[in-house]
Amino acid sequence: MLLCCTLFISCGDDVLPKPEAFLSLTYPKPNYVTTTTDCDYSFEKNDISTAYFKDDCSATINYPELDGTLFLTYRKVDNNINALLRDAQKLTYEHVIKADDIIEEKYINKEQDVYGMFYDVRGNAASQSQFYVTDSTQHFITGSIYFNAKPNYDSIYPAAVYLKNDIRHLMETISWKNKD
Repeated sequence: MLLCCTLFISCGDDVLPKPEAFLSLTYPKPNYVTTTTDCDYSFEKNDISTAYFKDDCSATINYPELDGTLFLTYRKVDNNINALLRDAQKLTYEHVIKADDIIEEKYINKEQDVYGMFYDVRGNAASQSQFYVTDSTQHFITGSIYFNAKPNYDSIYPAAVYLKNDIRHLMETISWKNKD
């Protein structure tokens, strides 16, 4: 009797480990619209986002579906381009403590007089993408994306990739007004 009970209890499905996988999140195909303000620059942004401009022409671009925000800071260049560049690079490299890697990509658009750097920050850093652009004589913009969540790169990876592409598009469509 004991042998029969043992055989029935021991019969069952084998426990198998779950395969590794990323979240299967999908986001809408980006539709970009030109954003114009009274500020000295314009750009194209994804229409799923909302831009709010401050009096100093800095801006926040909210992505409610992704629970993230892109922060833009605008500064006038007044014989301080080296200090602005140092500050932008310092801000990015403060993430090196938590980042696995920071990949730099130069950006040059001679026709629009826009030059800059895009930083792809990988790992559990607070910001996964940052950039700066300038004409080096009058205008300087920095941008950083932050999610309203604890930085866990595996969990936010799909949203980080989506926003990285949006940030690149924004950066590549910046144009200056009032160019002397």
